[in-house]
Amino acid sequence: MFKSFLMGGFECSTHKRKDGRRVDMLAATRHDELAERDYQQLQGLGIMSVRDGLRWHLIERRPHRYDWSTSLPMIRAAAQTGTEVIWDLCHYGWPNGLDIWSPSFVERFANFSRVAAEVISGEISGRRSYCPINEISFWAWGGGQVGYMNPCAVARGAELKRQLVRAFIAASDAIREVDPDACIIVAEPSVNITTGSEAITDIAEAERHRLYQFEAVDMLLGKQEPQLGGHPRVIDVVGMNFYPTNQWYHFGPGIPFGHHHFKSFADMVVETHERFDLPVFVAETGAEASSRPGWLHYISTQVEEAMHRGAPVKGICLYPVTAYPGWDNDRICETGVIGMAGPGGNRSLYEPLAAEIRRESLRFNGRSSSHLSIVDGPDHAFS
Repeated sequence: MFKSFLMGGFECSTHKRKDGRRVDMLAATRHDELAERDYQQLQGLGIMSVRDGLRWHLIERRPHRYDWSTSLPMIRAAAQTGTEVIWDLCHYGWPNGLDIWSPSFVERFANFSRVAAEVISGEISGRRSYCPINEISFWAWGGGQVGYMNPCAVARGAELKRQLVRAFIAASDAIREVDPDACIIVAEPSVNITTGSEAITDIAEAERHRLYQFEAVDMLLGKQEPQLGGHPRVIDVVGMNFYPTNQWYHFGPGIPFGHHHFKSFADMVVETHERFDLPVFVAETGAEASSRPGWLHYISTQVEEAMHRGAPVKGICLYPVTAYPGWDNDRICETGVIGMAGPGGNRSLYEPLAAEIRRESLRFNGRSSSHLSIVDGPDHAFS
């Protein structure tokens, strides 16, 4: 499905913090000006497919008036280097003056997505891929339930989730109007929530919260609340965003990696595929500092197991693939295989992770998920 099984993701968040400051990770990491060099550096590691993003708030500063000067250099860099990009169209941020709770938000986002698809299809040949809205579930929680990020609401998480689902559906349909063969991806957090209690009510409550992770995709597919407009046509691939901190006790601390309550990621992959009967890929994963190589090895081993169990896994995306300044305190987070750009635009290579990328590329080279499915589970074969 993608040019390379191992992929790289560029942090492209554009939300506003509680203090009103807007985050712009493409500018903070200088990827917006260094895209061509960044793509070439990843290609040196065999990474030909990436996740990247457009900044809606910079493109549509006035309603229905679009300025592509901040995005065309990145789009053309992808075309010039032969890099395959999954384009995030809304990564937590939207234009100033637009009410996210209003019908206008859905309309404006659909129009923006349609024009974005026109621009991208005019510059890039071959099949193009889009993720209209990144992490609906996390945004609904962070922005609608606990007031952590824009729109900084409290106790409105369910309402925000449904509004984002409407916008995603409208965007998906708008993209396909101009790019019928586009691949539409949803990227959602994959989590495990459990309890140390043996009380039946506590176990049931933890499980109820765990299952919330599937709600947005169920809505997009029309399995829940079909009045929102969901339908199987809306998405083609389910992206799983999974980090070492994605497992915790209900109303308690995180579950340490290696603890007996830490759920196998292979089990999570298989559950996600079987629930939605769609191809999946690891849309975001990574660890920080010296944990980076070991974490990639763990994820790769778990993905290989899931593939042998019949799950059609299409790739693993290291995210973020560069170091980046933290959203809240600008601390440099050493999470990627390439570092922050120096004065001349050069990025250092973190060799331990680079070596692991090379090893894991050999693991998956020539072993597509469709091949594994045909060998190990013909009922799950996908082209």
